Amino acid sequence: MTDIKTPRRRSLLKGAAVAAGAGAMSAPMLATAQTATTLRFQSTWPAKDIFHEYANDFAKKVNDMAGGKLKIEVLPAGAVVPAFQLLDAVSKGTLDGGHGVVAYWYGKNSALALWGSGPGYGMDANMVLAWHNYGGGKALVDEIYRSLNLDVQSYLYGPMPTQPLGWFKKPIAKVEDMKGLKFRTVGLAVDVFTEMGTAVNPLPGGEIVPALDRGLIDAAEFNNATSDRILGFPDVAKNCMLQSFHQSGEQFEILFNKTKLTALPAEQKAIIDYAVQAASADMSWKAISRNSEDYEALKKQGIKFYKTPDAILRAQLAAWDKTIAKKSSENPMFKKVLESQKAFAQRAGQWQNDYTVDFKMAFNHYFGRNAKKA
Repeated sequence: MTDIKTPRRRSLLKGAAVAAGAGAMSAPMLATAQTATTLRFQSTWPAKDIFHEYANDFAKKVNDMAGGKLKIEVLPAGAVVPAFQLLDAVSKGTLDGGHGVVAYWYGKNSALALWGSGPGYGMDANMVLAWHNYGGGKALVDEIYRSLNLDVQSYLYGPMPTQPLGWFKKPIAKVEDMKGLKFRTVGLAVDVFTEMGTAVNPLPGGEIVPALDRGLIDAAEFNNATSDRILGFPDVAKNCMLQSFHQSGEQFEILFNKTKLTALPAEQKAIIDYAVQAASADMSWKAISRNSEDYEALKKQGIKFYKTPDAILRAQLAAWDKTIAKKSSENPMFKKVLESQKAFAQRAGQWQNDYTVDFKMAFNHYFGRNAKKA
């Protein structure tokens, strides 16, 4: 009996093994097909701007690490919605995510502009990011978005170099020269410059140069030598005033639709977390290289650069003090964010100022007027 039934049994077992093997081979393939996710992002920047390049740099890091299971595609400003409508589009799921700056959402809650606008109690952009990640800032920005019923998750990254006062038809020598100017800026800088007597127009990046060219505004700030050169500022103005407190500590924001982000596997969410950190470092290094190259190119092009007079810088600080006093009285969250920033800045700023050597001394030793010739 046993000998007669063995071949049939072996045949059945073999068939089952083949079927199991086929299932084992197809299951991972099926899982890959089911879990492969493409997220559609839009930036708030023109396609040619280095800021849009930064957005693509972040996406590439995610895509490379995710091994095809997650892919982020980035569109330029206006591809789906206008730049200033990005936040709502991400919250509603019209877009899966985006790249911009929190100052653009100033109209939603003025406290959001504190991640970038103003002198930040003496913190530079990297210190503001330190406060955000280790001093309570992240919990505060999340709290603000929840209070606005926005279905978004925010990642701040990418410390920006100190931004110029801006581009002018003629150099600005004194505070009075700012009065009456039709000037472009965004965020709380709107209030600061308004306090200083300018007529502010908060245009998105892609609209600034055309407005300058047509005389709709007299002067404007955007961000850095590379962006300013690419966007065409040198074609419509020949004077750039360097150094300012209006946005001396700004950084970028990567936004995700929170529902879609939460639905991702833990591994992919970890990839996003670490891609943000990697992109932040990479962006800061690239900015140093590219901004310095374009600064030299602009000077060779005939653009005149001037240091913003200290009197104007002091006027900015005075205007900032009035602005934050007013906003704090109107908005409890504004006051809460400021108090958190101030506590961190007092400790971290003291440490940085005490420990950091004066790099200008070394630079001047090698490259200044009295430097020894090799």
